Formats: sequence, structure tokens, C-alpha cells
Amino acid sequence: MSTVTQTLTEPLKTLHLRSASPEKTETPGFKGTKYDHDKDAGGKKDNSYPYAWALPTFNNTTYPPLTPFEHKDPGLEALKHENPREFLQNAEVSDLTPKFGADVSGVQLTQLDLRGKQQLARFVAERGIVVFRNQDFQDQTPEWMLNEWGSTFGRLHVHPTSAHPEGHPEFHLVYRDMSKTFNYEFTDRFTSSVWHSDVTYEEQPPGLTTLFLFDSPASGGDTAYVSQVEAYKRLSPSFRAYLETLEVVHSGVEQANFSRAGNRGGTVRREPVENVHPLVRQHPVTGEKALFVNKQFSRRIVGLKHEESEAILNLLYDHLAKGVDFQVRVKWSPRAVVLWDNRITAHSAIVDFDSAQDGRRHGARITPQAERPFLNKN
Repeated sequence: MSTVTQTLTEPLKTLHLRSASPEKTETPGFKGTKYDHDKDAGGKKDNSYPYAWALPTFNNTTYPPLTPFEHKDPGLEALKHENPREFLQNAEVSDLTPKFGADVSGVQLTQLDLRGKQQLARFVAERGIVVFRNQDFQDQTPEWMLNEWGSTFGRLHVHPTSAHPEGHPEFHLVYRDMSKTFNYEFTDRFTSSVWHSDVTYEEQPPGLTTLFLFDSPASGGDTAYVSQVEAYKRLSPSFRAYLETLEVVHSGVEQANFSRAGNRGGTVRREPVENVHPLVRQHPVTGEKALFVNKQFSRRIVGLKHEESEAILNLLYDHLAKGVDFQVRVKWSPRAVVLWDNRITAHSAIVDFDSAQDGRRHGARITPQAERPFLNKN
């Protein structure tokens, strides 16, 4: 598979923890911006918010291109375990649907040893998305979250354009309050739904992903997920066979240009890239095949004429968006942690709350990179 690198005139961002970290360059005199979301209505510092360390900041740190690395999925080790769900032995597990998603209570993620994390990786690969309730995850130090948790599942990705906590660029933040938002707006569209898999333009897109909320409205702000494994299976055998011959260009250029236009803090820390991935990819642990396209980052099918490419991609986007019978909607609860496998799912935030009336939504995502997408041709 080929790689196409698109170079623009200004910088973009990315780095990784637990890898040979590149040298970073600070723009002289730039101190960064920390927004005063932790102030009360009178403008005074509010020290009562326990997660002020994770409030959004931007700076002009730039990074060189990411380099390839060898990834071994921890779930592969769990294939050798006699009881791969041993870590769930004291848990209450409910399937969200028969084939997709699970809801778990009675397991503390922070207490899992390496063997438990290996089994967790396999379980998430099998179910696609898993919600863990009543966790103490958000009360751990950011260093623990990144080094002891996130790095277990791959090299940590730093989002090219999003805000992050001061000093911890490996967190991707979701944030919306009565005066600020650093995520998706839909003032010119009917709906906030934007189905996507995260940063698929990277040569090695993410695998097992962790999302948790520090603060959220009493209702609303759910997250929807769709199984790209089941979406693939719903297609006719002959169409599946044809799709398996195709490759798709995934691009980060539009995302970078959106920030360069002054949106979301206007930050671009690493030059955007385009990469070519198979339209159908295979999971290294389960062997399952899944569609690997999303409207946010997929641009065109290699080798097809424009009309042909658009017809197929739009059909697949529509298929994913309308597949209610292979989707789940996660309702957040205090101290919930959601894990999903970015290789075989797509998701969309649901912006159905009024932050001025319903409150702040503040969360963080930990996004380990996985292997380069592949499909074994049998």
C-alpha cells in the first residue's frame, strides 16, 4: 500500500509517548492559552473543580512527522488464555445488543494487571465497544493514565489540532460549556451526527481507545457507535468480494485547514498527511473483517473515476449511518469509562444539550495507535 504525504505551508501536530519522542520546537515568546473555564460568574478563580488540570490549552509546539513502529496487540496474548474472560469473573456483564457492545459493572480498570489488560483488549475487540461503570479512573494521575494505562495498548497519539491539558498533549479533550466549545458545531446543518473513526489518515490509526468524562450534563451528550464488522457482513457476498480489492485515501488536510482558518484554537502542530488504506480491513486478534471508511477522513477510492468512487463511498456512508440494527447509543453516567476498538467501529457525538442551561461536558480521550490496516487475501 502506498503512502501520500501532503505538505502545506504551515505546521500541524502529533507526538507519542513511550516511543523515540521527536524534538519539539517552541515558538519564541508564545506562552500558550489556558481558557478560564474554572472561574465563577464573577471572574474569580474557582478552586472547587477537581479536574482543572485537564482544562483545554493550546500552544504552538510543532512536531515532525510520525515514524512507523511495530505494534503487537495485547489481545493476541489473551488468545492463549484458557479463560479469556477471567478478568470479568466478579462482574455483571450485559450485552448492549446480541452482537455489538457490552455494559460492565463490578470491575475496576485501575486494578487490572497485565494479564487482565490483555483479556480486556480481546474482549473489546470481540464486542466492539464496552462501557465500564462506577470507575475511579478519572481520579488517577495523568501520568498513570498515560504511562500505566494507555501505553499498554500502543504508542500514544497526540491529536494534530485539538486542545489538551497543559503539559499533557497525549490527551485529546472534548469540551463544551456556555461560552466555549472545541469540538463540533452544527449551526449550518440539521444534525450534529458525524460518523467517523478517529484520525484514520495516520499511517497507523488507533486501536483500543479510552474515553471518560470529568463533567457532563444531567442528560444528553450521549455517544453513538456503529459496528463496521456487522456493516460489512450485511453486504452481498459479491459486493464484499469487490470491496476487498479496493483501497481508499484518508486525509488529514481538511482538518488542518479548518484549524488554520482560526477554528478550535487555530492550532496545527504537525504537517497533515494522507495515507492509503484497504477499504476492508482485518482485526489482528479476532480475524474479523470490517469496513474501513468514514465520511470525515475518507476522500476517494484509488483507481476509480470520481463518479464511481463517490457512488460507492456515499452508499457505504449511508449504510453505516442508517444501520440502527447494528448501532448502540451509550448513555453516560458519572464515572463511566467507555472503551472501543477504533479499527472496527465508527462513532458520533450527540450534541443534544444546551450547555448554557444543562451544564458543561468535559472529557478526555486516550488514543493508542495500532498496526497499519491490512487485509489478508485468502
